Amino acid sequence: MDQRFIRNFCIIAHIDHGKSTLSDRLLELTGTLSAREMSEQVLDQMDLERERGITIKAKAVRMTYTAPDGQAYELNLIDTPGHVDFTYEVSRALAACEGAVLVIDATQGVEAQTLSNLYLALEHDLAIVPVANKIDLPSAQTDEVAQEVEDLTGIEAHDVLRVSAKTGEGVEAVLRRIVEHVPPPHGHHGRPLRALIFDSHYDPYKGVIAYVRIVDGTLGCGDQLRLMGQGTEFDALEVGVFRPAMVAGRSLEAGEVGYVATGLKTIRDISVGDTITLLEAPAEQALAGYRPAKPMVFAGLYPVNSDDYGPLRDALDKLRLNDASLTFEPENSAALGFGFRCGFLGLLHLEIVQERLEREYDLDLVTTAPSVEYHIVRQDGEMVAIDNPAEMPDESQITEIQEPWMRISVFAPVEYVGPVMELAVARRAEYERMEYLDEKRVLLNYYVPLSEIIVDFYDQLKSRTRGYASMDYAFADYRPADLVKLDVLVNEEPVDALSLIVHREQAYTKGLALVRRLKQVIPPQMFTVPIQAALGSRVIARMTVKALRKDVLAKCYGGDITRKRKLLEKQREGKRRMKRLGRVEIPQEAFMALLSLEEE
Repeated sequence: MDQRFIRNFCIIAHIDHGKSTLSDRLLELTGTLSAREMSEQVLDQMDLERERGITIKAKAVRMTYTAPDGQAYELNLIDTPGHVDFTYEVSRALAACEGAVLVIDATQGVEAQTLSNLYLALEHDLAIVPVANKIDLPSAQTDEVAQEVEDLTGIEAHDVLRVSAKTGEGVEAVLRRIVEHVPPPHGHHGRPLRALIFDSHYDPYKGVIAYVRIVDGTLGCGDQLRLMGQGTEFDALEVGVFRPAMVAGRSLEAGEVGYVATGLKTIRDISVGDTITLLEAPAEQALAGYRPAKPMVFAGLYPVNSDDYGPLRDALDKLRLNDASLTFEPENSAALGFGFRCGFLGLLHLEIVQERLEREYDLDLVTTAPSVEYHIVRQDGEMVAIDNPAEMPDESQITEIQEPWMRISVFAPVEYVGPVMELAVARRAEYERMEYLDEKRVLLNYYVPLSEIIVDFYDQLKSRTRGYASMDYAFADYRPADLVKLDVLVNEEPVDALSLIVHREQAYTKGLALVRRLKQVIPPQMFTVPIQAALGSRVIARMTVKALRKDVLAKCYGGDITRKRKLLEKQREGKRRMKRLGRVEIPQEAFMALLSLEEE
């Protein structure tokens, strides 16, 4: 199709603002799917996405829209996630588009992720189409939200589209605005092929399927291709578009969005952000790729059954193709055996990956407590990065420890400013500024150590503000801190997978909370089990799981007291012998206890 009649756009929004529902209405209105084929959240194809009501993976779909003047337009929609953990997915989608539909819930107003996604879109110089959604609800404040959009973007309040994605009201106007306001792509048919890979997945029959945006040239079925970044060569086994299922075609031309089946079976041969070109007539310069995703949270994944180590490695390999932000490397734990140290964008990302591994690949996993990456300056001046507390060198070898800090933005009603500030102070936050958006809502900016927010900061924020607050965060810098390694000993044996890196001032509090929680979850043995928290060789907290006790005096009905003492001494000696030989099995609940120490 002529590039003048192509529009590439995405939909960005805060989580649960109606983005997927609006996508459904667009598919219906353009006739891309019939009423029989439609279902709720049709672009959210994973069970996890439907169950949680969130979008996890970016999706692409081609629609054909006939404007009121009779001209047919090709609309390429890329649906994006809304949660802060998946900002990387959003940035990849934005790089393949010229416009963005900014959806805002008319009952909630502008929230943290709305602002974050808007700034991302403006960074990519995209045309913005603002939409106030859910106007059918009695609590909708459409005019107030439109004014907020004007204050943020400079777009006139009367230009904000009023829409109900649920009922379909105003959706036709969204399509018209996209056609009028989003610029067409500016590719060149005559130049050598350059296609940007913005996503991919693995197909057992066709190999790696690359999702591409054609910038210059034409990509045809059967073409011999090469990746300009990695140098991998392959043939285009199949070329096509998403409607939203894959539909094969003959070629993709400049400005279009579609897919190419590469036939590659080795997962590492292709990477998101690379540029595809022709083998015989290559382009001179690759397209600007994406900023690589930087994992912020690290955790160990170990198979419950040691025989599942190989299947777990294969599953992570395949999952990484679908999720380029996932990183992993093998590691060995004395307590848990062989497993992998994995890097994630956030705690929700960790949960999603673990659940996908367990569901899609039928694996039983033990997950260790999440940690962050610390920079350690040794006495000899060398700096090393560690993401596992077990790797921390002896305190005598360390000059300085630096931890990552994040800049967080919290949107909250005015009446909850006190609880938000109280939570921030408890997490070692540094106040930056406070801004009143209107009479009822306030924006608070803080700098907070990442280790203080990855576990339950968001949950605490929601509970203290009755669900009204929202949060966004971005990496700020590394700062020196007085940090120590908190070891956990079970039956006088250190358990490396339960170690934590904590601030020295919080070491005693967290150590005591941890041993209390472990006492509740470690089952009683035939012998006494001491649980200790230690800083180096100094024990700072201890709890004891009492032994299962048999009444050995039940058969002793009387007589000399020495008979009873003899029986008790014999039992005591047996307990000591069992303790020397016994091994304590640590359940998964013990590792989960590390996630909820703040409740103590």
